[in-house]
Amino acid sequence: LFAIFAFATCGGYSGELRLSVDCANKSESDLNIDIAFAYPFRLHQVNFDAPTCEGKRREKLSLIGDFSSSAEFFVTIAVFAFLYSLAATVVYIFFQNKYRENNRGPLIDFIVTVVFSFLWLVSSSAWAKGLSDVKIATDPDEVLLLMSACKQQSNKCLPVRSPVMSSLNTSVVFGFLNFILWAGNIWFVFKETGWHSSGQRHAQDTMEKQSSSYNQGGYNQDSYGPAGGYNQPGSYSQVGEYGQSQSYGQSGPTSFANQI
Repeated sequence: LFAIFAFATCGGYSGELRLSVDCANKSESDLNIDIAFAYPFRLHQVNFDAPTCEGKRREKLSLIGDFSSSAEFFVTIAVFAFLYSLAATVVYIFFQNKYRENNRGPLIDFIVTVVFSFLWLVSSSAWAKGLSDVKIATDPDEVLLLMSACKQQSNKCLPVRSPVMSSLNTSVVFGFLNFILWAGNIWFVFKETGWHSSGQRHAQDTMEKQSSSYNQGGYNQDSYGPAGGYNQPGSYSQVGEYGQSQSYGQSGPTSFANQI
């Protein structure tokens, strides 16, 4: 849907501006000069006639600039993104088992998503710059400067109507929204790939190895087990200062006389 809005608002655009040239000789004036232009914005091919205010002679002029490259690039990316999204939706719904059969499907999906994210960013940026240039080239005040009659102070040249660019502004907004949408989708597609699964398995194996090595150490043995002296059923003895053995049984220390 976002791709449809992007190429529809740009590819289906047509605009018009209107100028007025009021010559000193009113019979030579033209108060309604309509100039229409449309996608793909090859403005240098948009011709119009304007009075010269020198008798009935009129001059043939054209707008300046060719912005078709950025506009067509933007629309092309939008159309291909729409087609791929449609195909991916069919695969997700009807061929889910085949999609998950091996890692090839998710990998292709991941790579295409990354590529489209990059292309959306590039095409939207290029079209935003192209749209800015289109606005300048179709500004009525700028177009009036092309007319020889407007260079004479005795004549009055006025802009009557400017082109409406709201749909083109919307196309740029949808272009960057598509970039955000596709870039955010990279993570969800990556989770379907084997790279994410292998990473999870590696992390799990590492944790298991660490856990097993920790359990094999002394901390997992019974506290003060058979190797320790405190848990043994016998008495704990130590050699006294004069080489005599002092024993402490389970019921407490015995007297020195009894030990002798």
